[in-house]
Amino acid sequence: MSRIPLVCAPFAGSGAAFFRPWRALAHSDLEIVPLRLPGRERRIREQPYRDVRQAAEDLLPGLLTQIGGAGPVALFGHSLGAVLAYELGHLLAGTPSVTVVSLVVSGSPGPWTRRELRATGLPDSEFVARVGELAGHHDPALEDPEVRQMVLPTLRADVEMHENYRPGTDIPLAAPITAVRGRDDSLVSAEQAGEWVKATSREFVLRELPGEHMYLADSPAEVLRVVEESAGLS
Repeated sequence: MSRIPLVCAPFAGSGAAFFRPWRALAHSDLEIVPLRLPGRERRIREQPYRDVRQAAEDLLPGLLTQIGGAGPVALFGHSLGAVLAYELGHLLAGTPSVTVVSLVVSGSPGPWTRRELRATGLPDSEFVARVGELAGHHDPALEDPEVRQMVLPTLRADVEMHENYRPGTDIPLAAPITAVRGRDDSLVSAEQAGEWVKATSREFVLRELPGEHMYLADSPAEVLRVVEESAGLS
């Protein structure tokens, strides 16, 4: 059997490198396929996206080439990555040769829920503090002026595209959705994670794992077990 590609969408400020360690932990029938977004890593000189739907549409052709253009595919995304994976899921589900077998959304309320607390447009210091508040984690690297100057444009673009996100359609995704949250996440409640039930016309599962909002950084193996179960590989 060919391996199932797991398309991994990064959270705000992160990139494909976050998912590199997952390759050694994943089921032998699961292929980790991280999205490479502009404004970071190999694409650092390119302008970052500021619109989730535009990002999904632009990324689709290259992604189809990468996964072979046909067959089953699973998706995973955390926070900003959750809504990006959701939009990609709709586009992939509309591709006749592709079957979306699973979407796992992490650390995210339903796609129609907007954040009440925003960071877009704040001055640099306030922006960094607010992002830390929204992420439940303060990155010490952002205290370095040179690092901050280098990463802030992309981080600002990511946050803007997340905070201004509107779903491309109200039609539920024709694929199973599993929503995951850290059990001690003070930013996304179980009720908010459960809102994803309205985003699918298939099965819905809500899972909680130990930890706070960024639980997945400490428990990648546990996250992958959830993904594998959702894709029917356990």
